[in-house]
Amino acid sequence: MNATIADVDAWEVLDSRGDPTVRVAVEAESEDGRQRGVFTVPAGASTGAHEAAERRDGGDRYGGRGVRGAVEAARAELAPAVRGMDVTDQEAVDAALERCDGTADLSRLGANAVLGVSGAVAHAAAVARGVSLVEYFAGLAGRAPGRLPLPMVNLLSGGLHATGGVEIQDFLAVPVGAETYPEALETVHAVRCALRERIVDGGDRPLVADEGGFAPPLESVDGAFTLLETAVRDAGHEPSLDDVAFAVDVAATHFYATDVGEYRLESLDRTLDREGMLDLVAGWAERHPLVSVEDPLAEDDWEGFAALRSRLTGTDVQVLGDDLLATSVGRVEQAVEENAASAVLLKPNQAGTLTRTLEVVGTARDAGLATVASARSGETCDTTIVDLAVGVGAGQIKIGSLARSERLCKYNRLLGIGRETEAGYAGGRWPPADEY
Repeated sequence: MNATIADVDAWEVLDSRGDPTVRVAVEAESEDGRQRGVFTVPAGASTGAHEAAERRDGGDRYGGRGVRGAVEAARAELAPAVRGMDVTDQEAVDAALERCDGTADLSRLGANAVLGVSGAVAHAAAVARGVSLVEYFAGLAGRAPGRLPLPMVNLLSGGLHATGGVEIQDFLAVPVGAETYPEALETVHAVRCALRERIVDGGDRPLVADEGGFAPPLESVDGAFTLLETAVRDAGHEPSLDDVAFAVDVAATHFYATDVGEYRLESLDRTLDREGMLDLVAGWAERHPLVSVEDPLAEDDWEGFAALRSRLTGTDVQVLGDDLLATSVGRVEQAVEENAASAVLLKPNQAGTLTRTLEVVGTARDAGLATVASARSGETCDTTIVDLAVGVGAGQIKIGSLARSERLCKYNRLLGIGRETEAGYAGGRWPPADEY
């Protein structure tokens, strides 16, 4: 069925941090009537230098975080560029959006404007084809829909996601022993409840950070691991590589001093060079059931990432690239050449279009790298990232904690996909298998 893009609208809405973001609606027209798709763009707090560039208004309004310029760009420039195109030809539409912007990082019109249209087109295309969004993404990836991914659930937060505490951005529970996705949620729910009780019993309020993880005062990274291990046991589980393991998002770029080439860790009351950071991370892996470490070094320290991969050879720890890779085909290819990562974080707003994101999936899989779909710290109740994860067969997903509606709607969407499709589960083991 031929369905052409008839209209593109965009407007400003608020995300989970109360900051403005872009929502786009695309209407396509066919002999069967009109098909409408809506997508809302997320935003990160911990953003890397190599991400596609979102557009903010500056000035006093919303502390400079307004997106009226990106909204107007979507309406005035991107809409005419795609109007009349086949809504189901995602690659051609995304290419037209890129040409209209004319910059590699989409900075002229804003990646938030470009991705807004790209995402809304995908929703409208799925309706036009009469398929679910999961099936639509699977078709774009040239495969059948995958299984439900293993969730990596944020429990403790520091860094840019919380004020005070340790520099490490997130500590996550990975329910590797759960045999099904619902069982994985039950496991982490029990651990989270036990963790909350420990925090309250310790005299602290159970306040949460941007992604719903608790943000109590933490004196050290090992102290955070110990708190998590205690909560796991309180919940009737074992902190281990067979039951409940851990992952960390270090986000090391954000405490790296480029002028002196050192990592400034106030929680340790000292600075570390590259070798010091390698020793620190390797020590965590030796002392705790750690299965994934994300961005453990600065975003351009390819040599350091490669050295860490070498040191962790023979362990179960994956080296996950976020700021390092920025959902960029070129950077993933460099990581493969330099053996700098074993897993790729997928964030469509880092790439700027869905086509670019799917190209990263293909590049990663050709190289045998795991893929981890990820939400952002500034989220809405848009669940597109979940459909994308299942559609392309990503083995893992990072959504945030089991708290706040912008997180829970995504966990619930996975439950819905499981009922609708009788999808299997990629977890129940470590590492979970991506489906190539």
